[in-house]
Amino acid sequence: MDLSQVQEETSVLINSIEDGFTPVHPVKGLTVITAAIFVVGEMAGSGVLALPKAVLDAGWVGLVMILLCAVMSAYTGATLGRCWIILQDRFEKYREQTRYPYPAIGYEAFGNVGRLLVSFCVNASLFGAAIVYLLIASENIESILKGFNWHVSFCVLLPFIALFLWPITWLGTPKDFWLVGFIAMAATATACFCMFIQMLIDKGDHHKPDYPPSDFGRFFLSFGVIMFAFSGHPAFPTFQHDMKEPKKFSKSVIIGYSILFCIYFPVSAAGYFVYGDENEDNILNVISDSWLRTIALILVTVHLVMGFIIVINPFSQEIEDLLHIDKKFNWKRVINRTVVVATILFVAESIPQFGVILGLVGGSTVTLLTFVFPSLFYLKLCSAESPDGSYCKIALPLHQRVFHFEIILVGVIGIVSSTYSAIDAIVTGQSSFTVPCYVNQTAAHG
Repeated sequence: MDLSQVQEETSVLINSIEDGFTPVHPVKGLTVITAAIFVVGEMAGSGVLALPKAVLDAGWVGLVMILLCAVMSAYTGATLGRCWIILQDRFEKYREQTRYPYPAIGYEAFGNVGRLLVSFCVNASLFGAAIVYLLIASENIESILKGFNWHVSFCVLLPFIALFLWPITWLGTPKDFWLVGFIAMAATATACFCMFIQMLIDKGDHHKPDYPPSDFGRFFLSFGVIMFAFSGHPAFPTFQHDMKEPKKFSKSVIIGYSILFCIYFPVSAAGYFVYGDENEDNILNVISDSWLRTIALILVTVHLVMGFIIVINPFSQEIEDLLHIDKKFNWKRVINRTVVVATILFVAESIPQFGVILGLVGGSTVTLLTFVFPSLFYLKLCSAESPDGSYCKIALPLHQRVFHFEIILVGVIGIVSSTYSAIDAIVTGQSSFTVPCYVNQTAAHG
């Protein structure tokens, strides 16, 4: 593929994400392969670090859950693509620029209620992701500093990292990072490869691992963590809209999820079978110290810092739209984004255990966006017809309808159970939850 074409295609997506997932009609458009790479780059990241612990909490069946979640998430991703094609076929306004395409799908399916629900879930997911990124970046930098015999608690590092990122968030995602999608995928894939090799090396030095029995709370908390690892649906309509042939987006989804599974599964399985009950929410805290671990730490941290800036941008822009703040740089934007960063920092300091947040966000808003909404909206759009006859119902085979209802049912059960488990862990201090950093730094660090 010509490098100039890659740069042009990537620039289109960066501008789209920077503008709050606003599609910009490209000159050439994304190919199936480049769209697949962006699918991977959007999802591959912090979730993989918690997957070995999620498998431990669920038991060996957690490995099956990863496979099933990957397959079902890919199917609903393709379903969401079909929803967008329906909108473009039926309404001319969606064939050009469209701000917030996923909420637009919700609007055409269920009116303002659908739009508001999608918008809330997207922004809650972005907010939760920003907290997770900040926490993991702090933990990783703490580990890196330990290599130089500098012992600084991640609780202390949190405000310094937030302060460093604070002015950058005023400007949004830097347009100069034109290879951000490719860098994100390459960094995560390389980090996972380094972790996997180190795990195989560690296997010879570890005793036979223990596997504690799972329970209701831990099982469904792990479901939320696994779902978070496959959270990328809000950006899918953007990628699809910017393709040369949007109707081929399902191929991009299949390729992307196949790559993602090949990245996730080896690390998850090796972490489970090598370390057993030694697993923590961040697998980088478990594997032996080595140059492979250091490389993984650096790559993941770079990815997280870039990811923090990216995910906070559309969230901040949505607030600024609600407050009617001018899109040009001004003092109101500075105040708004200062409050956003400060709120994220406060939550991170209050719940300094990202596994719980992963479970809460992944088991609630992410599951709605990934499992429930795509199938629900697709069924609704297919059953709708216009009074003037400009478009008619789309006939679906019975087995497809049944499968979509099954996905929705699984999603609803997962949402209720995972959300309950995560909130129970936060309120009662169960699982690996720790006290807030500002209450007792020593206890919070332990």
